[in-house]
Amino acid sequence: MERVAQCHCGQLRAIASGEPDRVYICHCVACQRRTGAVVHSGAAYPKTRVRFEGDEKIYARLGDSGSEIRFHFCPTCGTSVYWEGDRNPAIYGIAVGAFADPHFPAPTSSGWEESMHRWLGLPDDIAHFPQSRS
Repeated sequence: MERVAQCHCGQLRAIASGEPDRVYICHCVACQRRTGAVVHSGAAYPKTRVRFEGDEKIYARLGDSGSEIRFHFCPTCGTSVYWEGDRNPAIYGIAVGAFADPHFPAPTSSGWEESMHRWLGLPDDIAHFPQSRS
């Protein structure tokens, strides 16, 4: 099975094989500002199961862990489609919203809940972390 995530204009695409290793949501302030949403949802895939099509630009910053993280986005529409970091160099994170699939697997964890919008409801059956899940 292949899943395709793409930017708003369709120019940058991430094609992932199989199910993600993990699906999560993040409430950190950096993710809120990067996405413009109150919560970010990501899917972790081994780099060996992902390929890309299209042009991209990269924005790099230091994460709260002190490791660099690089966000790959479309230079035309600006959508951040995927990211990678030095903390876990074998993994790509892909934005769940870029798959635009209402049947995508649900998250199993919720991180940085200390900065979560309190009106946001979450499932009880996922792991909850005040900060990073580590």
